[in-house]
Amino acid sequence: MKFDPTLILIAVALAVFVFFQFRSSRKRAKETAARQAAIEPGVEIMTNYGLYGTILSIDEDTNMALIETTPGTVLKIHRQTILKAVEDETPAASETEADAVTEPVVELNKNSAIGVGEPEFGERTETAAQKPVRKAAPKKSDD
Repeated sequence: MKFDPTLILIAVALAVFVFFQFRSSRKRAKETAARQAAIEPGVEIMTNYGLYGTILSIDEDTNMALIETTPGTVLKIHRQTILKAVEDETPAASETEADAVTEPVVELNKNSAIGVGEPEFGERTETAAQKPVRKAAPKKSDD
């Protein structure tokens, strides 16, 4: 039987692929366990469908959680729909007033949020352009 280096190359590539698959799987499992450990009563959370609330209680037997979305509104959800615990976002670097970009101040109308000088709904902003006049087609004579 002849020595085939292609077969060895394929086996090595397959082994590397399997190694990286197990490694990423373990990494994801650790991240999931860390997220689940952070979920406890009193923590503000976000669900898979974008609902924010505070956990009131978690029932491990039925995998149900009670969350309060607004004061007095308590929802009963499945625990697996909890995506993550919401962390307080702090700015990475505080900007000084000299570095901060200042937005131009826009004066608003008293009764609406439309800026002064901006057109209202349906109002034309440009003068009506003159429509081009069509030239009459030459008449054909029946001679």
